[in-house]
Amino acid sequence: MNYNEGLTLLKKHMKNKNLIKHCIAVAVCMEGLAKRLNGDSDKWKLAGLLHDIDYEYTKDNFSEHGIKGTEILKEEGIDDIEILNSIKRHAGHEDNMPQNNMDWALYSSDPLTGLIVAATLMHPTKKLENVDLKFIKKRFKEKRFAAGANREQIKQCEKLGLELDDFLMICLDSMKGASDELGL
Repeated sequence: MNYNEGLTLLKKHMKNKNLIKHCIAVAVCMEGLAKRLNGDSDKWKLAGLLHDIDYEYTKDNFSEHGIKGTEILKEEGIDDIEILNSIKRHAGHEDNMPQNNMDWALYSSDPLTGLIVAATLMHPTKKLENVDLKFIKKRFKEKRFAAGANREQIKQCEKLGLELDDFLMICLDSMKGASDELGL
């Protein structure tokens, strides 16, 4: 399955436009991280795009998040075990935590995209192109800002052998490259 097919599939199961944009943001971060870490960028990007495909079905039952997503993807003909495992593991359920670089990249970039979007919307220009590392780091340190963006989860980027600043920049630059698609 290619990215455009994945986007069509995502839109079949997800109606909320902001959640779709979130999935696109995670997809481009995953692609940037794969390039940096010598991963399969197409595979990582697809995992990022489809990671929340079950969100509208599981939002009231988080224990099923990721699990239901892999069931949906299998029914849709996706059988790549790495993609399925990363999607299942990104939810951080205690019995199925991330285990490899693709898993940790998805687990860590998922909340980071929300922080970057929130910071962009707070920026005077509301343009992603004008947001820099210093601005993101300042928001990162403010615990009440974008409180849903779990800082400890983001910091797990260390499992990828990346310093926090490098991780932030890879995702920020990746999202800047998709600013039109993200509406930022």
